[in-house]
Amino acid sequence: MKKNSGMLKLVIILCLVMGGLSLILLTLSGMREKNETYITIDTDTVKLIQLDPPKEGDPIAIIDTTLGQFRIVLFPEQSPQAVKNFTDLAESGYYNGTYVFNSDSGAYSAAGCPQKSGSLPQGYDQSHELIPRELSQDLWPFKGAVCVLNTTIDRTFKEKILGGGQYYNGSRFAVINTIEITDEIKEGLRSGQETGNLVAEAFIENGGIPNFAQQMTVIGQTYQGMDVVEKLASLETENNGVYKIPKEDIMIESVTISTYSEND
Repeated sequence: MKKNSGMLKLVIILCLVMGGLSLILLTLSGMREKNETYITIDTDTVKLIQLDPPKEGDPIAIIDTTLGQFRIVLFPEQSPQAVKNFTDLAESGYYNGTYVFNSDSGAYSAAGCPQKSGSLPQGYDQSHELIPRELSQDLWPFKGAVCVLNTTIDRTFKEKILGGGQYYNGSRFAVINTIEITDEIKEGLRSGQETGNLVAEAFIENGGIPNFAQQMTVIGQTYQGMDVVEKLASLETENNGVYKIPKEDIMIESVTISTYSEND
C-alpha cells in the first residue's frame, strides 16, 4: 500500500507540474503577442499616400548627389519624430558632404554618413540616433521610398524573453529601388493576409522591397529623379563585412528642405 500511495503522489505531482508549465507557456505566448512592437494593419482603411502626387505646399527634401538630384515628399504626419530629426539635420548642413555608403544589388542604397565605412564618428551626438521607430499602415517600402535606418533596440530582461521592446532609428537613410518581383513573389504577396490586396498590387505594379515592410520608419517618397535612385542602388561595390561600399566615392552634396510648388 505504501508503494502504491507513493506512486500516486508522484503521478499527482507530475500532473500538477505539467499543468503549471502548460499554463505558463500559454501565458508567455499571450504576453509575447501583446509585447510585439509591430502594428496591426486594417486592410479596409489603408491609404497608399505615397502613390499620390505631392500637393502645393507639401514639405519636401531636395537631395543633391554627385550622380544627380532627386526630390522626395516628406510625411511629418505619419512619422513626425523621424521627419523632424531628418529636417533638423538637413537644415544644420549635417548631410552636406556625407557618403553613400551602401549600394545593394540594385535593390537599395544607404546614405547620409560622415564616414565612407557607414559607421558614425567618435563623439557624434547620439541623440540623433535614438528616435523611436514610427510605423504606419499608410507607408510602405515601395520603389522611391526613403526610410531611416534602425540603430538599436532597447529591451528589458523580460522583453528579451517574451519579445517586444523599443526600436530606434537615426540619421542615416535608405533609398529604396526594387528587387525583382518574380511570379513567386507575386503569388506570395497576393496570398498574404496581413497587408491586403491593395498593398500587394501596389508592390507588384510599382516595385520595392516587400521584406522591409513595417520594419523601418518611412519618411518620404521620391516624386522626381527616380533615375538617380536607380543609379545609387546599382553601383560597383566592395564588401567591408557590413556594407557594400561604392568603390568610387558617391556623395550627398546637400539636402535642402522646402515646400512643393507646381511652378518649380
